[in-house]
Amino acid sequence: QVQLAESGGGLVQAGGSLRLACVVSGQTFSRYAMGWFRQVPGKEREFVAALSRSGAITHYVGSVKGRFTISRDNAKNTVFLQMNSLKPEDTAVYYCAAVAAALNFIVKFTPGDYEYWGQGTQVTVSS
Repeated sequence: QVQLAESGGGLVQAGGSLRLACVVSGQTFSRYAMGWFRQVPGKEREFVAALSRSGAITHYVGSVKGRFTISRDNAKNTVFLQMNSLKPEDTAVYYCAAVAAALNFIVKFTPGDYEYWGQGTQVTVSS
């Protein structure tokens, strides 16, 4: 059983930064491609960023490119989302997700592609 636990959310002013972390337990972390999604009430879960199991391949939704960075530390079973220059429209519950990947370069972009999810962490950006 794979378990994911996010942390690092909170309240920040526009222009500020937060670093989210997601610790993965239960299986070999390096087998999994990882992703971050976000969701606001009444809307579908939105893709934010994805990372291959090797960490070499990343992909971002256009609205966060140049501001957010996804990374992983396989020794610590952790994936990170560094969020800079935050905007009020970044306010959401942020979820990390994992999927077993057969190849080093695979990244996934839709919620249905992922097998495991964390419980979410709230990020609120005030104007």
